[in-house]
Amino acid sequence: MAIPVPGARRLLIAALLAPLLACAQTPLDQRIAEVREQSRFVPDKALAQLLKLQTEADGAPPATRAEIMSQISLAHMRLGENEAALAQADAVIAYGKAQHNDAIVANGLLSKAYVKFAQADVRQAHQLAFEAEATAARTDDLPLRVQATITAGQAYAERGDFPSALVKLQTAVDLARLITNQLPLATALNALTQLYNQMREYDKGFAVLDEQLRVTRALHSAGRMAVAKDTEYGLAIEAHQPERALHALQEALVLERQLGAHRMIANSLVNLSDNYLKQHDYARALRYGNESLQAAREAGSAPIEATARVNIGEAYLGMGRIADGKKSFEAGLAFYEKANSKPDLQSVLTEYGQALEKAGDLRGAVEAYHRERAISNELFEKQRQQAVLELQEKYEADKRQRQIELLSRENQVKGAELDNRRLQQRVWWLLALVFALAAAVVGLLYRKVRHANAQLEVKNLELKAQSALDPLTSLYNRRHFQDYMRGHAPAERREPPVRTSGGDDIVGALFLLDVDHFKHVNDTYGHAAGDTVLKMIAEHLRIALRETDMIVRWGGEEFLAFLPAIPRHGVDEVARRVLESISSQTVVYQNHRIQVNVSVGFAPFPLFPDERPLSWERAVNLVDMALYLAKAHGRNRAYGVRGFANFADTSMEAIEQDLERAWRAGFVDLSVVLGPAADSPPPAGSEPSNVVPLKQAAKNGH
Repeated sequence: MAIPVPGARRLLIAALLAPLLACAQTPLDQRIAEVREQSRFVPDKALAQLLKLQTEADGAPPATRAEIMSQISLAHMRLGENEAALAQADAVIAYGKAQHNDAIVANGLLSKAYVKFAQADVRQAHQLAFEAEATAARTDDLPLRVQATITAGQAYAERGDFPSALVKLQTAVDLARLITNQLPLATALNALTQLYNQMREYDKGFAVLDEQLRVTRALHSAGRMAVAKDTEYGLAIEAHQPERALHALQEALVLERQLGAHRMIANSLVNLSDNYLKQHDYARALRYGNESLQAAREAGSAPIEATARVNIGEAYLGMGRIADGKKSFEAGLAFYEKANSKPDLQSVLTEYGQALEKAGDLRGAVEAYHRERAISNELFEKQRQQAVLELQEKYEADKRQRQIELLSRENQVKGAELDNRRLQQRVWWLLALVFALAAAVVGLLYRKVRHANAQLEVKNLELKAQSALDPLTSLYNRRHFQDYMRGHAPAERREPPVRTSGGDDIVGALFLLDVDHFKHVNDTYGHAAGDTVLKMIAEHLRIALRETDMIVRWGGEEFLAFLPAIPRHGVDEVARRVLESISSQTVVYQNHRIQVNVSVGFAPFPLFPDERPLSWERAVNLVDMALYLAKAHGRNRAYGVRGFANFADTSMEAIEQDLERAWRAGFVDLSVVLGPAADSPPPAGSEPSNVVPLKQAAKNGH
């Protein structure tokens, strides 16, 4: 696992790379500038010097005193002392307001924004960044305006608003070219390179990087060159140029060791470890992982230490040392769980499951996949709720606008009525005409109100329909399925089965699908390619199933299908048809041909372990467990729960705790359906005697 430059740390990195915010004119200003540069790389030494300079600055101009206070704030932040950093930033803002000095206020707002990012308060950091930019724009301090514009641009990028971010960062580069000192230009070019990397416009990123390297060489600063090489590494990795990335990273590490910049050293060592993991060179990955762990401890960086532990765990698993690997992985996971960083935790759990699967620990892989799936579902639900809230807010805004327009018309009518009364008093013979005009106006307003009510009803219907559908695939969403199933609970007792004319039972069925290696598709071709894959699967599920079957987008890359009535012996055939319909398709995206397979878990519904049926929630959970058995045993296949046996000797809780153990103990009957070109299922000798071997389903099924 690497520590990328993009992400929630970008504004914090901007603080580390901030250009000179004031022109050094006096000897004291020159000393501050020297300490400011040192603080970016060895903040512990810089803080002691800044505190000494503060005692010498009692008679200095307000801008000089404020600059020392701001640099003290940033030094505290780089040392992980966020409360002290925040107090100093607030003091700078208060001092600037007392002096009626916008430049000082903007400087304090920027410092506070960086501290808020260090505290993971992203929303407030964005607000402070935008406020700092607006305040700095009222000054003639060009270096300050460049840094404030960079910070605002990176805030837009954090929000995913890349067009606005690009405008801001290009503006910052143009402003920086007007400054004799090249430090602001180097910083602006560095931020623009990182943005092009995020946007996956690698050619433009390398073009900006070339200029950044030329400007940085002219500065003769080892620290600035180390920063540029770190940026080059991140861009080369994303552009699939591993040799250039490794060379840049090694150059950066040499420079960082010359500086004694412990945090940067730890970061580079982590990335070196990740680089060798990608090459399956586990011995070197372990070596650099241990070095990065030690460096992270010296730097006092818990995030880098957690990443180092994850890399060490993956190296151990690659070497077959499963116990050591799991121990190190779990130590890294503990940090992300404590920090409640759900996206990072999900990413690490995905790597954990894949590493365990490669190492042969299928039980551990299934457990990791379950943990990742729970977080994925939680994040997906939050995103869905956010989308619905945004839609509701838009609808409410439209409604308020219509109400304003209606009130405006009503006010116009009232004004007309007052004019009519005055006319009635003066010109009695126009009374009839005035009444006719008023009647016409009232009629027009009545029609307008009726039209507005009709439009409101249409919008309500649209909102109801949209709240039930997934916006990407136009399938039903999880909420709609849950509402449907709550109103269609299975009978409390087992009823005599409905049979076909051939004597077969008519049952319902649940199918849960997950796209195999979907993260690889996103990482290799981009999220737009992943969306194309999901839309293809949705389209072919509609073809493979009936119009009366309910198809649901269940999670990020998961789909659920509920078939209300099919012959029992046709359930396996439906699974086979789903596997073949997806595997037979090739997604073409930007001249790339992407082959897609899915893994499936399925079961008839309702399921009766005894006289009482399982609730739909427990049935879906059981199907989910069957899905992960399919993934753990090779993917591109379906595992189906057909029923239960010897249930008096077990319990539903025991079966749900470990479905595979219950299967092999003879308590659960499973069927296995292979997808096209899939490996054979587990040997018959490894299965309990009550498991029916894979067989061709009847042709008169679903």
